[in-house]
Amino acid sequence: MKRLLFALLGLTFTGQSSAQPAPKHEFRGAWIATVINLDWPSSSGSPTALKKSRLIAILDDLAETGINSVFFQVRTECDALYESSIEPWSVYLTGQQGTAPSPFFDPLEFAVDEAHARGISLHAWLNPFRCEREVGRYALAATHPLVERPDWGLTLESSSTSGRYHTILNPGLDEVHDYVVSIVDDILRRYDVDGIHFDDYFYPYPPYQMGTSDLSTFDANPRGFGNLDDWRRDNINRFVARINGKVQEVKPDAVFGISPFGIWRSGTPDGIVGLSAVDALFADARAWLDAGSIDYIAPQLYWPFGGPQDFEALAEWWVSVSGGRPVYPGLAAYRADPATASTVFASGEIPAQIRFGRQLSGMDGHILFRAQNLRGTEVADSIGALYGRPAIPPPMAHRDVFPPEAPESLQADVLTPTGSNDSVVILRWDPSIFGFVLARSFAVYRADGEVAPDPRTMTASSDNLLGRAFDPEYVDRPGGTGPYHYVVTSLSGNSAESGESNVVTVENLFVRTDTPPELPALETYPNPFRDQLLITGPPGDVEVFDVLGRAVWRGESSGQVTWTPGNALAAGLYLIRVSGASGRQMVTTVVLTR
Repeated sequence: MKRLLFALLGLTFTGQSSAQPAPKHEFRGAWIATVINLDWPSSSGSPTALKKSRLIAILDDLAETGINSVFFQVRTECDALYESSIEPWSVYLTGQQGTAPSPFFDPLEFAVDEAHARGISLHAWLNPFRCEREVGRYALAATHPLVERPDWGLTLESSSTSGRYHTILNPGLDEVHDYVVSIVDDILRRYDVDGIHFDDYFYPYPPYQMGTSDLSTFDANPRGFGNLDDWRRDNINRFVARINGKVQEVKPDAVFGISPFGIWRSGTPDGIVGLSAVDALFADARAWLDAGSIDYIAPQLYWPFGGPQDFEALAEWWVSVSGGRPVYPGLAAYRADPATASTVFASGEIPAQIRFGRQLSGMDGHILFRAQNLRGTEVADSIGALYGRPAIPPPMAHRDVFPPEAPESLQADVLTPTGSNDSVVILRWDPSIFGFVLARSFAVYRADGEVAPDPRTMTASSDNLLGRAFDPEYVDRPGGTGPYHYVVTSLSGNSAESGESNVVTVENLFVRTDTPPELPALETYPNPFRDQLLITGPPGDVEVFDVLGRAVWRGESSGQVTWTPGNALAAGLYLIRVSGASGRQMVTTVVLTR
């Protein structure tokens, strides 16, 4: 039903063709940052309905650009942007740590559902050890680990601002490792996420320095190390390996990756100068790759071509040490946007980096920081034009590459409203229940022409790829009369692709060429609403659907009608459809609060 809703409202991928055909497989990621309300929510004090609508708007914009994977930050400072029995609700969600959203909703559950409805994978992004970005900025909840276990914390003073402090969970304590692993375990078991993702904050960045803050922990259990720095690096290496094992144990289809600082060590490769992640942050990404403890690496290469942090040299070096694991560099979309950068990249910098990555074996995509910069900006337009067509995340060679069985019984129904709308093609199919691997998602293809091409020819070309669906349904607005030929394949969690379904053909579709008569606009008031909704518009039958496509109310309007949902319906998004006597259909969405 969500796919149908998007199609009726015109919310579809609109990337333009690029001069060079885009690859069929490309990882196109974007970070949605919640810490200090960078991307979402825009304000911790905004109402639930507004939080939902703005997250939907972000996902709509990312889908329209061509993003196929999002990294949604759900743990910023030992807190939770999801319903957790382990850690308190985030201050960035409600304005007070430990206070649940009211009316209640679970942002992670909501984000997973909405992302999947748009064919986008969702990875839960966690910061593993940070407790307080700045001590004293807000009151800690009673369930915060620093309150329950203050002995786990390390408090560090800034070397540049006297009296400014930062706290982390002590990475040298096995109890702390157990605690964070339990959080990852909880997320994997309760949410349909596609992966677990860590950013670059393990030990803190300057101006906060570790000094001897954890020397007593080292002395108590040096594990055979004679050097404090080596011991700290091993703390992180052991922790990363444990997280990887937990992901494989609980949800083998999910992936685990990390986005470290982009310079492993200053001077490596030759000519590179900058902060050394392995020395200053004790984050030895090469060790994780060598041990096979991560599925992909996403180094933050937030610099342009040329200079002491040359993008090209760093990208090639990371691929050279990846051991065959995918490298998805973080690209600095924020530095290409005047709203978030004082010194702005040249307009062609980010597209040039994407094109370079397409030519570099081992670099099968990228992740853009951050969502705000991919919404109505010049960089969003240039990236969308470069993408051209949708893409499927590429299979990882080190993971299971067995494909599912092909979908069965593909069929097409045509919805042909009059008025200003073209025909909508609704595709449905049956996932196969056979084979060693079940489908995680589906790829949908369309070819035009009088004669249907060979199915394998259709699926071989990125030009025919319409998109990806997590449910066995897809809605297409082809924009012409046809004939159009459709085929669907199954995708494993690792994007291993099945053979093709049967081909279905539709033709003689409706396309309006005349000017439709002016009809009253479909309007609702208030929206969001709690008790009653006033619906005004053209006379006709009125239907209300929930997000699963279930009709929850039907009525008849002579131009105005009131819907009173009562207490039986849950808060959330609903679709209003008015079917006029002429056959024209008008739709809108409303948010019911509680």
